Amino acid sequence: MTGSATATSAGTQGDTRGYWKKNQRSLAPWIFLAPGIAMFTLYVIYPIIASMWLSFYDWDGLGTKTWLGFENYIELFDDDAFYTSLYNNIIWLVLYMLAVPAGLFVALFLNQTVTGIRIYKSLFFFPFVISQVVVGLIFSWFYAPNFGLFYNLIEWVTGTGVAVLADDRYVTYGIIAAGLWPQIAYCMILYLTGLNNVAPDQVEAARLDGARGWKMLWHVILPQLRPATFIAVVVTVIGALRSFDLVSIMTDGGPYGSSRVLSFYMYEQALSEYGYRMGYGAAIAVILFAIMMIFISGFIWKMVRDERGV
Repeated sequence: MTGSATATSAGTQGDTRGYWKKNQRSLAPWIFLAPGIAMFTLYVIYPIIASMWLSFYDWDGLGTKTWLGFENYIELFDDDAFYTSLYNNIIWLVLYMLAVPAGLFVALFLNQTVTGIRIYKSLFFFPFVISQVVVGLIFSWFYAPNFGLFYNLIEWVTGTGVAVLADDRYVTYGIIAAGLWPQIAYCMILYLTGLNNVAPDQVEAARLDGARGWKMLWHVILPQLRPATFIAVVVTVIGALRSFDLVSIMTDGGPYGSSRVLSFYMYEQALSEYGYRMGYGAAIAVILFAIMMIFISGFIWKMVRDERGV
């Protein structure tokens, strides 16, 4: 009996080792990916599903959840503050995309071998390493009435200063300008990295064919910068849609809620003293996530089509 059990155990181990040897190439990558997949599922996929599920409830974060169905969404689409936040987010999306071409042209300027270029790179890189909170404070002082540099400059030119952060016509644009400062620096870094990987033989061949300036950039440089462009666009879209910290620091959603964005309105409803409506905040988060996915998915689809030459 003992000999039979030992033989069975040895046979099982042999089968396991044989299966591993046969499938080692296909199994090894999944073993390395497993911790990352587990973390991504736990901290990204599960919260997304939980937020979607929570959006169908009325919950203050502590008491019993009450099922509402689609009532949070029905209320949301009758909420003027939601439409103000959505409109501001659209403005953020459109204007924030200026960071991508601006970062590209700054990178092209800095990708030169001239005296003092390291100093210029450091100056352009500086906004990226400081906190968004610090950026918000700097621009709050920059726009401040009576002593702010921008206020005094406008007053000197036109005779009347403009309190940007106190005027509902200009406040969103003022905050976006503050956000563009570090975002351009981030895109610049991505493109500088991409320019280091541009194939010099293709550049030389294009020069021999007479390509110069814009033709060189459009037909030779930019196609090789597609990976950098993809990352720059995705990160810029995400930055435009969250944009919570600058709004919170510079205006706290004011004046009169005119500078709210969806992420800030979600915070107001779910976590601030104005709300504690977790389900309503989750509904706003779902809408924000849907907008983000539509925008990014469309860009990925276009990238894939361009790569396939369709």
